[in-house]
This record gives sequence, structure tokens and C-alpha cells, in this order.
Amino acid sequence: MNKKILAVFLAAVMVFCLAACSADTKQSDKNKTEIIICLEWTPNTNHTGLYTALEKGFYHEAGLDVKIVQPPENAAATQICAAGQVQFSIEAQDTLAPAFTSETPVGVTAVAAVLQHNTSGIMSKAGEGMDKPAGLTGKTYLTWDTPVDKAIMETIVSADGGDWSRVSLVPNMVTEEAEDVNANPDHAIWVFYGWGVMNAKTKNIDVDYFSIKDINPIFDYYTPVIIGNNAFLKNNPETAKAFIAATAKGYEYAAENPEEAAQILIDSDDTGALTGSEELVRASQKWISQQYIADAEKWGYIDSQRWNGFYGWLWDNQLIEKPIEKDFGYTNEFLPE
Repeated sequence: MNKKILAVFLAAVMVFCLAACSADTKQSDKNKTEIIICLEWTPNTNHTGLYTALEKGFYHEAGLDVKIVQPPENAAATQICAAGQVQFSIEAQDTLAPAFTSETPVGVTAVAAVLQHNTSGIMSKAGEGMDKPAGLTGKTYLTWDTPVDKAIMETIVSADGGDWSRVSLVPNMVTEEAEDVNANPDHAIWVFYGWGVMNAKTKNIDVDYFSIKDINPIFDYYTPVIIGNNAFLKNNPETAKAFIAATAKGYEYAAENPEEAAQILIDSDDTGALTGSEELVRASQKWISQQYIADAEKWGYIDSQRWNGFYGWLWDNQLIEKPIEKDFGYTNEFLPE
């Protein structure tokens, strides 16, 4: 009961804090410009560069007082950012599509790619024949039950010679993916390699996995990305550049120092989400540190062809209400030279 009371109290504090923020900059007590970035989920190794920049003083050196928060329950990071309650949020290109194509498009822009490539794919118990898309025929797929999710899966299963109509779809309610596929040999689940597969490895659970982007390069979309509030970006371009430059330094440092960065993330987590998962954090960080920049010219860079290609595929497959104009919704102009 005490934990429930504490959770309610913390949620109320978070809502109050977000409500007090605006897209306009303001000076903190330390004479630093206050910036708030909202995560899309609990702290994990996708976010390590943010916490590293905070811990190593990169934001302080840039004249910024940065706070990292999480969205209140039932509130999406995109909407919070668009409403001006925070200046930046973490999101993904696929989940931004509905925001860009609604009757009143949401006022946010992707300003940096956290990871250079889509590191997600399908995981199943080793040896059950689901090491390739066609192998899902006659099996069970734990779906997010969104049109995009199901369309991508139908595309890759069918292209590989499988029968999508023979794939059983079950809503994904799983929090421990590795344990689920180990206990249910007919289950396949969409995971991010750096967390889901690395979790299986740390628990000595043998799994099969295939990458979505390796099956079809059109699915090498950007996930996650950092988005900025459009009004803030327009009115405070130099502050936005300072924030992204310091964030880039955080991710570059994490890429070069994965062990130290993992410990920074563990020590910085004030949500309790990583408690008991320290081994996973270290293993995940070692792997994902090579994904922050990968083969790109620099951290954060968004490739026009890949960005537009994925949105073009969504339109061609009638998954969005209207086409997204070329190069709409992202910019590289805030990245450091």
C-alpha cells in the first residue's frame, strides 16, 4: 500500500512538473537555460548518452540545466513535446507517422537519430524454425496490434514464402520476452536486439532472431529519434544546437566508454526500472555502443533516402491518411558540424 501511495504521489509530482514547463526557454537558479527532455519509456541503453552528457557536465558546459523526465501515465512523449510542456522528447519514426498525417499535424521535428539503424527484429526459441520469416507459418506472433506492425509482418512473411493467414495473432502483453519464448516454443515476438536478445543471452536462454532491416531495407527506419518542439526550435535555434551538440558528446563518450557509460546509466536511474538488471545493462551497453554512430558520418545523422523511403512505403500500403512530403518531419541542421 505504501508503494502505491508513493507511486500516486510521484505521478502527481511529474504531472505538476510537466505542466509547469513550456517550450520557451527560461533561466534556472544556476543561471543556466533550462531544457527538459521526456523519455518515451523507462531508462534503458537507448538513453545512455543523455545521462552521460548530464553526468560528465557536457550540458553544464553548454550553459544548460537539463532535466530528463518520463511521460505521465497515458500521455505520449510526442504530445507532451508538441504541447510545449517539454522542449525535446524521444520517439520513433514509425510512431511519428500518424502525428504527421492527422488533420492537425503535431508540431514536432526529429532533430537527431539516437541509433543509426533499426535494431529490432523477431525473436523465438532456438530450433523452432522461426529463424526466418516464413517459419512463422503455423506459429503464434505476439502482435502490438497496430496496422503498421501487422503490415510489416505480413510483408516479410509473404516475401519469404510463408503464409501470413496461418500465423496466429495474440496481443503482446509480455514484459519478459526471453522467458516467454522459452516457455512457449510456438511464440515469436518483436524485440530490440540490444535489450530483448541481450537479456536472453544474460539468462542463458537460447533464441533465434532475424533483423527486420536485413529482410527488407525499407524497414531500416529510425528508431528511436530525438524530436523537438517546433516553436522552440524556431525561436531558440542556438539553444537547440547547444543541447544537441552536448547530447552528441554524451553518445560519443558512451560509444567509446561502454563500461563507464553503463555504470552512469545504472547510477542515474531514479525509477527503479533497472534495479536487478545491472548485468543486462552492461551487456546491452557493450553491444549498443557500436550502434550509436555505426557507419554514419556522425552521431545523430538522418539519411533522406531512408527517412522518405519508409514513409513512402506506408503511403503505398495505405497505412497513413495522406502522403508525407519529401524530407518532412526531420532536419540535420541542429547537429554539430
